[in-house]
Amino acid sequence: MQNLKALFLNTSLKSTTEPSHTEGFMEDVKVHFNQLGVESEIVRLADYNIAYGVQADMGDGDEWPKVYEKVMAADILIIGTPIWLGEKSSLCTQAIERLYGSSSETNDKGQAVFYNKVGGAIVTGNEDGAKHSAASILYGLSHIGFTIPPNVDAYWVGEAGPGDSYMDAGRDNDFTKSTIERLAYNTYHFAGMLKNNPIPAEGNTLE
Repeated sequence: MQNLKALFLNTSLKSTTEPSHTEGFMEDVKVHFNQLGVESEIVRLADYNIAYGVQADMGDGDEWPKVYEKVMAADILIIGTPIWLGEKSSLCTQAIERLYGSSSETNDKGQAVFYNKVGGAIVTGNEDGAKHSAASILYGLSHIGFTIPPNVDAYWVGEAGPGDSYMDAGRDNDFTKSTIERLAYNTYHFAGMLKNNPIPAEGNTLE
């Protein structure tokens, strides 16, 4: 086992006063991380006052810097979103925009500050939009420097029309359970590899 930290950003539009199916999904990923010795934390972004913009700190009570500090302390970042009208949540888009606001910062080698961190995506909802939402999240993370291992998009969607959500009907789905396992293990394996062998700076600095 390796000493790794994982951060889940839950971009549900609900605060912690309400149950979140996205968070229930994250808890199922945490089962694997716990077995692997990965220290993990779930942050519900709806509980924070996050300003709009693409700067590291927008001032005037912006609480994104508190979240960003947790991102920087993590080896693995997994963004989870519900699906609304076939798309990731507005809060998910905002989180990626705020991460982008720090994409010009560099590490001590002159690389993008998110180099050697691993990203993944979790999507829950009814009907369709899971793969589209995951693709958007994973591309955004890759574009700003995160490493995206194979098979790190875990999801569950219900039948067409109003119906049960993940914690009501999805936890026994064999396909979803397999995507959860691959997400956990592949982020773990790649984060460990990058911690022991960081990406060389040759040819990929921002300076």
